Amino acid sequence: MLLSELPTPAVVIEKSRLEANLRSMQDLADAQGVALRPHTKTHKSVFIASRQRELGAKGLTVAKLGEAETFAAAGFTDIRLAYALYGAEKYARLARLLPTCRVSFCVDTPEGALAASEFFAAEGEPVDVMIETDIGYHRCGVRWDRPESAAFALWVDSLPGLRVCGILTHAGHSYYGPQSEGETLADSLKRVSNLERDRMLEFAVSLRTAGVKAAVSGDLEISVGSTPSIRYLTNREHEGFKITEIRPGNYVFHDMTQVNLGVRGLESCALTVHATVFSKHKNEDGSERLFIDSGKKVLTSDGAFRAEGYGQILYDAGNMVPMPHAVINALSEEHGWVLVRGGSTLNVGDQVRVVPNHACVVVNMQPHMFLVDGDEVLQTILVDTQGRVV
Repeated sequence: MLLSELPTPAVVIEKSRLEANLRSMQDLADAQGVALRPHTKTHKSVFIASRQRELGAKGLTVAKLGEAETFAAAGFTDIRLAYALYGAEKYARLARLLPTCRVSFCVDTPEGALAASEFFAAEGEPVDVMIETDIGYHRCGVRWDRPESAAFALWVDSLPGLRVCGILTHAGHSYYGPQSEGETLADSLKRVSNLERDRMLEFAVSLRTAGVKAAVSGDLEISVGSTPSIRYLTNREHEGFKITEIRPGNYVFHDMTQVNLGVRGLESCALTVHATVFSKHKNEDGSERLFIDSGKKVLTSDGAFRAEGYGQILYDAGNMVPMPHAVINALSEEHGWVLVRGGSTLNVGDQVRVVPNHACVVVNMQPHMFLVDGDEVLQTILVDTQGRVV
């Protein structure tokens, strides 16, 4: 089948760019001496996860237990829930995975730790937990620099049914861009990347001082994430500790957020939305408004760092050349509103490709994606964990 024969809208993945992205991140992990545990929230696909494993990934990261169940059923045996799991129903589901799969999850509150301890102590076998750590994003996690955080980790490690195996953070503030006058995009990413590394290593030292067993023995897993900050990861040793694993997710596809942050160029964006122009009208000022069949339910309403509109329309998808003067400036549920300043050569029936602002959410909206090589459709890729938010 040719790409032009696909019903639109369709999410398409360029095979060569996907493969280049997968290999590039594995090469970075190997060069820095860390395990790559990719976050599957971006692709949500057993097919792509299997390719990551073939290239050297040491395990998987998921956001929700339903995703862990899907990947465990597909034969993956080391899964990390980068989420503070809570509730007896969820603990019971996780326990059913443990005979065939190592599954670890996060804790960051006394309430969560006690609830997990009560359940898994009754199960008879301890479960691995990560102390979620706040190194500056201020979403979840204990503060890396407070004495009570190390005391909390030691207390969790003493609870029956739990075993602290490591510390985990997400440098989500790497998406904020420059934070001071004169700071460049590259400077901002390097700053966050270095702070992410250094603060986690300092926290690891404090856990060893407190007496957390995995830190004392040297087996503590130190896990960092975020595609933008990983771009500039330079691992180093600090008092016997080094970063042990990275958990980037978006790198498999990249999107306009990564492009605008300076992480990668358009040429690295493997995922695009294939859409059709189905309506065209003149505006009073001479500009034109087009409508493509991709609205909020496909492109999502997510913005992007320094983005104008809701995705970048391409003039030449083969060479990833953006279309000048065309902006997706509004979305309805089923309509993408495209403002074309000065007129356009596009007409009703023409097909376009759009690089979305946020690829992760786009994927979760679709049951499948299409792997392509130029104009040739190679295969359908199932979105195996679509909607698995429980």
